[in-house]
Amino acid sequence: MANDVKFKLNLPGLNELMKSSEMQSALLEAGQAVASAAGSDYAAEVHTASFIAISNVYPNSKAAAKENFEENSLLKAAGAVGLSMRK
Repeated sequence: MANDVKFKLNLPGLNELMKSSEMQSALLEAGQAVASAAGSDYAAEVHTASFIAISNVYPNSKAAAKENFEENSLLKAAGAVGLSMRK
C-alpha cells in the first residue's frame, strides 16, 4: 500500500521558501554563531542568489585571514556550533 503514495515537489514554493526572510534570518543567525565562535575578527552576512539565500562567514582582517588559512578557524568554529560539514 505504500507503493500507492506519490510525492510531487512544488519547486516554485520551495524556491520561495529558500529565499524567504525567515530563511535569511535563520542563516544569518547560524552565520553569526560561527563568526562569534571563530573570534572577533570574523563577520557574517546573508544575500540571495537566483533561487536561494546564502550565508557567508569570512575573516574581517588580514590577521584573521592568515589565522584561518593556517588553523582552519572557520571550519573548527562551524563544528563547535554543531554545523555538519559533510557533503
